[in-house]
Amino acid sequence: MNAIALDENLIIRMADGDRNALTELYKQTSSAVYGFALSILKNKHDAEDVMHDTYIRAFTAAITYKPMGRPLSWLMTIVRNLCYSRIRAGRVCEDIAQYDNLAGAESDDTVARIMLETALSILDADERQIVILHAMTGLKHREIAEIIDALTGTVLSRYNRALKKMRKELERKGYGDDR
Repeated sequence: MNAIALDENLIIRMADGDRNALTELYKQTSSAVYGFALSILKNKHDAEDVMHDTYIRAFTAAITYKPMGRPLSWLMTIVRNLCYSRIRAGRVCEDIAQYDNLAGAESDDTVARIMLETALSILDADERQIVILHAMTGLKHREIAEIIDALTGTVLSRYNRALKKMRKELERKGYGDDR
């Protein structure tokens, strides 16, 4: 997936009350926001709730946004904080085994779908978040490190470990590397 090139002016326009900017932000980022929330909460209903809460929070908090050239990191930090607040409050449903209907993931690419399901099912929480953030948003590892409050080296090693786990699981399922 290509990196999301989010225009910082959307946040600035939202701070001025521009609802069209919010609509555009949603169009550009909803798949990534939903995927990241799902990677943390592992439940599509909770992820949908957090996704909607994220845009409400982003619109109301846009006035406090400080332009630094990283609006997507700012948005993903809101997602992460809302997810963990929900977990701390005990408002998370039971995990579900099926991760279908990911926004933007309705692709005919069966291997990509299987890789996504594999990532969501076999990776631990940290690995899953890193893979989803990198794959769905195109964020760099240093940006992910800021979002999840970890060192860049730690993010890189978890990402590589996750890829190895996924590769091994895909090979076990008969979807070996065709290179």
